[in-house]
Parts: sequence; structure tokens; C-alpha cells
Amino acid sequence: MNILPVSTASLLVLIFSIACTLNFVEAARNNRHVTCGTVLKLLNTDYKVRLHSHDVKYGTGSGQQSVTATELQEDVNSHWAIKAATGKNCERGEPINCGDTIRLHHLATNKNLHSHHFQSPLSGNQEISAYGDEHGEGDSGDHWLLVCSGDSWVRTNPVRFQHVDTDMYLGVSGRTFGRPINGQMEVIGQPNPYSGTEWIAAEGLFIHPTEKDSGARVHTEL
Repeated sequence: MNILPVSTASLLVLIFSIACTLNFVEAARNNRHVTCGTVLKLLNTDYKVRLHSHDVKYGTGSGQQSVTATELQEDVNSHWAIKAATGKNCERGEPINCGDTIRLHHLATNKNLHSHHFQSPLSGNQEISAYGDEHGEGDSGDHWLLVCSGDSWVRTNPVRFQHVDTDMYLGVSGRTFGRPINGQMEVIGQPNPYSGTEWIAAEGLFIHPTEKDSGARVHTEL
């Protein structure tokens, strides 16, 4: 068996290491963005709770499906899919840009994050609900403008969601519910983008931009 000189073997190891590093960097770069088709959990940066919904209706206001925030990381009712606005399409794996209008689709109940001119039950701010028909289709009240810095939604950067119809910002009031959703926090629409309105992408099933054609691979952090 031929043994490579030490210098040649070292050079091959170095080349291999560089190639692996470049592949890692490329994978990390491709996985930086939240993209169309991504399913994720949204973590409120001030209160450390995740946007949540369930088949429990409000007893006041619109009477629609309630939206809350929970401290539980592993709750499956906190998964939301990123979709285009009603009547629009976005390409699977396409990065979501700052200023885009999107829908947040609740996977467990097939409804969309929604708002309208009803008062929230605890703080008297604007109510946030989940809304849609059996096909998961609602109306313009499901539309949210992505407010962020830079060109597109980067997973590690905080973003805000501004309701298109009413201009309110998606936030958390800090108040908690009693039964039947004991301990979960009130999610609200508020007029100012201050306390409780920043969210980051937490756990999820992230579609890489370079994988949008084949649809074969995703990055999972569920």
C-alpha cells in the first residue's frame, strides 16, 4: 500500500476541512430566512410565550376561536404555517420579505390568525382570533404586514406583525386567563409597536430557499 507523504496527506485533510466548512456555511446561510411554506412557533421576546390557538371560543366579543400565548414549548397547538395573502401565491421556499402581506395559518384547527374591531376580553384592547371556513379560507381580516429591518425575515431577528385592516400590532398584554385556558396569556392588537409586540421564529419546519424546487429536504427544529 502506498503511503502519501505527510505534506500531501496534510494538504488533502486541509482541503477536505475547507470543503466541509464551506458546506456548513452555505447550509447556515440558506437556513437564515423564514420562507413561504415554513411551519413555525412564534416566540414573544418580552413575555417568552408562544403564539397559540385551540378549539376554544371567546365568551365575549366576536365569539370566534380564541388566540392566546403559552409558556409551553412543546404544545402542538402553537404551530403556524406561513402563507400568502388571500388570492395570492408565494413560491414554496421563497424568503418572506419585510413589507410582505402574509397569513398565519393555524395547523391544528385550519384557521387563520385574524383581527377586527372587537375588544379583547381581559385588557379591552383589540381582539385577536382565529377565523376561516372548512377550507381554511377567511377574509382580509387575516392579512398581516411583516414589519422588520433589512430585506427579508431573518429567523434570529425580532419582527412585528401589523394588521392590514386596522393597523394594530400583534402583541401580548401580560394578563392571564382562568379556566378553561388557565395560565395562558391574552394576545391583543395594540396601536403602538412598543412593549409586547416583537416576535422571533422559534421551533419549526423550515423550508430552505435552495430546496424549493425538489421539496425533498427541510430543516426541522420541532
